[in-house]
Amino acid sequence: MRLYYILRAMKIIVTHSSPDMDAITSVWLIRRFLTEWENAVVKFVPAGERIGNIKYQSFDKLRTNIKNPIEAVDEDEIINVDTGLGPLDHHQTASDNVCAASLTFDFVKRTQNSGNKKWEDRVAAVDRMVKVVVDIDHFKEVFWKDATSDYHEFSVGSILDGLKLQKQNQDDFYVDFISNCLDAILHEFENRIWAEKEISKNGTRFKTRFGKGIGFETINDSVIKLAQKMGYVLVVRKDPRKGYVRVKARPSLGIQNRDIDLTLAYEKLKKMDPTATWFLHIGKKMLLNGSVKNPKMRPTRLGLNDIIKVLEKI
Repeated sequence: MRLYYILRAMKIIVTHSSPDMDAITSVWLIRRFLTEWENAVVKFVPAGERIGNIKYQSFDKLRTNIKNPIEAVDEDEIINVDTGLGPLDHHQTASDNVCAASLTFDFVKRTQNSGNKKWEDRVAAVDRMVKVVVDIDHFKEVFWKDATSDYHEFSVGSILDGLKLQKQNQDDFYVDFISNCLDAILHEFENRIWAEKEISKNGTRFKTRFGKGIGFETINDSVIKLAQKMGYVLVVRKDPRKGYVRVKARPSLGIQNRDIDLTLAYEKLKKMDPTATWFLHIGKKMLLNGSVKNPKMRPTRLGLNDIIKVLEKI
């Protein structure tokens, strides 16, 4: 009989029905980063309710006295998130700088080895994700730049709202779908932080008649878009592994950047290395040599500095 109960023992994450971004992010953080909780079962209760034995009253006392939100209930282990007034529920405080996800990640970080460099790098990415979730949970999207613009409807929070209309009362589906999105977003944040470091420390800056440019020898393609967002009108990246080169100019916006044309660079580079495959986009603002989309393209033998010199003179 004892063996039967051991086999039935589960790790359970409890959150409220119709989970929002805060609740799902909390679940994701536990499954993704808390040791031995990756296969935890998720159960849903009406908002404010909980599963477990302990009752909580004072949030301040709770934060100072309770370090571990894991409760033993019969043979199971249970964590309540974003509901039940426990350690990982923020509804006992009026602070708009706290949400269940931020409390959950604080707890997760306490369980990890802070001396692990890989983990510390990942913490920086997740911290930035959690800050966005805090804003969303406190409705601060209204203060985001261009808050009424259509592109915000492509955000993961808006996708969750759409899912609840499309697939009503499917809480497990919401958790699984958005958790997959959060996995992808984590990789994107890690890439972004890497790109920020590349731009700050490793970029080769140059001047053109169109404005400032920057070049990189890196496998991280995120440097291109981020550098453009930071105001660089020309960005060039050479992949040190495959030798591929991408040159991108900022797109036109009204009269801005309308005069940027990479045709001269295209013609010059073809003469300098005729054996390489060069492709100039019809918009004249993207010049490619080699691409994962077309592995038949032949990479250039020219170095990053050779290409930058051409861009400086066009």
